[in-house]
Order: sequence, then C-alpha cells, then structure tokens
Amino acid sequence: MIKKKKITFVINYFYPDFASTGQLMTELCLDLQHDFDITVIAAQPGYAGEEIESKKIFETDYLENIKVIRIRLPKVDKTSKFSRMKYIFSYFILANIALLKEKADIIYTISQPPILGGLIGTIGKFIKRAKHVYNIQDFNPEQAEAVSYTNKQFVFDVARAIDKLNCRYADQIVVVGHDMAETLKKRFNNKNVPSHVVINNWTNEKEIIPLDKDEPHVAEFLERHNLTDKFIVMYSGNLGLYYDLENIIKVTNEFRDYKDLAFVFIGEGAVKKQMQQYVKENRIENVLFLPYQPKEFIKYSLNAADVHFVVNQKGIKGVSVPSKIYGVMAAGKPILGVLEQGSEAQLLIDKSNCGVVVEPKDYKGIVEAIKYFYSLDQEQRKQMGLNGRAYLEKYLKRETSINKYRNLLKSI
Repeated sequence: MIKKKKITFVINYFYPDFASTGQLMTELCLDLQHDFDITVIAAQPGYAGEEIESKKIFETDYLENIKVIRIRLPKVDKTSKFSRMKYIFSYFILANIALLKEKADIIYTISQPPILGGLIGTIGKFIKRAKHVYNIQDFNPEQAEAVSYTNKQFVFDVARAIDKLNCRYADQIVVVGHDMAETLKKRFNNKNVPSHVVINNWTNEKEIIPLDKDEPHVAEFLERHNLTDKFIVMYSGNLGLYYDLENIIKVTNEFRDYKDLAFVFIGEGAVKKQMQQYVKENRIENVLFLPYQPKEFIKYSLNAADVHFVVNQKGIKGVSVPSKIYGVMAAGKPILGVLEQGSEAQLLIDKSNCGVVVEPKDYKGIVEAIKYFYSLDQEQRKQMGLNGRAYLEKYLKRETSINKYRNLLKSI
C-alpha cells in the first residue's frame, strides 16, 4: 500500500467558522482527505464573535478523517488595532508551536493572518524539512496600504520584505485571480518570479442553486424580516476594512423614501457599528442588518435578494478577489459590482454579462446602478442573474478548482 503524503494545513479559520476562507478550506480538506493524511491547525471558531467554551490552549478533535488541532486565542475586538495585533501574534506563536509537534511532508499555509500566515510556512519548511505551499488569498501589505491602515511607511516596507521572502522560499504559490498573478510578477520585477499557479476560489454550485422568492425557505426568510414584496439590495459577507462600506452605506439615504425597496447587510466586521450608527442617526428605516446566516441557510438568504453588492476598496485590484462573487453567481442573481476595471471580479461580471460595474468611490454611479436594476422588469433581472450561473457552470465549478489542488499537491 502506498503511504499517503502527510499535509499539515495551517489555516486560521476552519469548520465551523463562518469566514469564507474557513468554508473553502474545510471543503478542500474534506475532498482531499482520502488522497492525503491531513492535519489542520486552526483557531478556535470565533469569526462571528461566538463564545468559546474550551480552556485548553491546544485541543485536538476530528472532522471525519481530518485531525484538527484548535488553538485557544484571546477574544478579538475587530475595531481595535491593539486587540487585532494581540490576536494575530498569539496565533502566530501558538501555530508555530503546534506545527513543530506534527510530522509533515507538505505545509500548506494561507495569507491570513497577513504576512505571518506565510511566515509560519517558511519557518516550518526549514525546521521540518518539508515542502511549503503558500496560498495567497490577499496580498499584504498591499491590502493594508490601500486603506492606509498605518501611516508608518517602514511598517509596510518590513512587511513587504518578509512576504517576498515567504514567496521566494515557497515551493509553490497559489493565487486566486489572474490579476493577483500579475501583482506577484510585479513584486519581483518580472525576474525570477517564484513558481505559481492561479486556482479560483469556488462555491458549492450543487448546493447553492437559483431559487424563486416563493420557495418556502426563501419566503419564510422574507416574511420573518418583513421583506416580502420588496426590491432587495443585499450585501452578504465580511463588513470589514477593505470594502469602503462605511461610505457605501451613505448611498441608502438616497432611497429612504422608496417604500418597496430595502437594503440588507448580512455579516459581521470592523465597520458594522459605524454603518449602523449612520443608519440610526439619519433615521433610515429601509436598511436591515442581520448576523451571519448558518452555512446550510446561505443558499436561501442569497436567493432572497434582487441584486447583490460585490465590492472592493480602491487599490485592491490584483490584491484580493471577493469570494462572495461565486455564491452570488451560483444563486443566479445579478451583481452590482463596485470594482476596479481589470480586476478579476470585474472581468467575471463583464465576461458573463451578469451585472453592472462602477468604479470604487463613485457613489453617484452606485445610486444610478441601483435605480437601473430597480427599473428593469423581473424577467430582465432574472436573465442577467442566470447568465452568471451559466458562466459559473461552464468555467468555475468547485470540482475543477479542487482537482487542480489535488493534482498540485500530488505533484510536489
């Protein structure tokens, strides 16, 4: 019997966490568990602020055949930089300790937490004499620079130097968009660019399918939140720093008198309180904030919308790809993209003809785009959304991406 390769995934978020990366990595590991001997090192779940019962620093459990080592970390307040840093450095130190105790042929890390996620793999590669696969979901410090996370340039310079080192020593880099491959090449001035491959993120298109609003679960969701017969503009995902949501929320004021239109923001994140504050202060009544929906319910909540926001901050082109686009396309719903021209998500919307794109910070353009979707008849909107579903089925299937990972990991 051929001995299976041992892969240790050090991935911060993992089942049952709500974070999109956690869901992707959980599906990947479950699909690869019969090909490889998999161990996962992850934080105790807490992306949406869940309370953690365990008192142990390291706790081992199993998800099917996957050994999962969970790290207990300090509670994070996403609005506080100090709290974020304390959380990130605790994870970095404890994940390294956990990794030292594990046997591994391949160490698989992701770019979360920024810079340090990859550094865990760089350190592990040399100490464990293993191969390192570095999956870059977001380029940092480029992402932090786009939102001026700090005005200390030397912090960005040091961070960039460390992450270039991570890239240089990785045996294989995986990026999730073609624009991100260009960013990698730019980092190295197109000279001796480390070995890399583009593998798109995905959604489970067999689970998330287009449903009408009269489907019982969708109808019940609409009724429960007093949204029946309303035109719904939805944002579903991380209400974090890299999406300009603290300004996009102001667009809702233009629609305050539209009695049959509602904005629904589903998720948690660093700017949620600021967004809620704006809505409260301006007494806008047709904006609803909901917590993350359970994974098995997302297929219904996504289908409750008439149009979905897929947004990124200015300067994020080539830095990350908003994963939510795949879920929206699978649900067959039209997209209002607030995205830079040439970014992976903008190109997907353009190629599939499944929505409208405006440039980041063009708030007047966002208002016009919402009015445009609102003015379309239902059939036109439906067709636009189904264009996205057809494109996804042809080019972006979950199985396609997972097979690329399987072949990549077998070849290393």
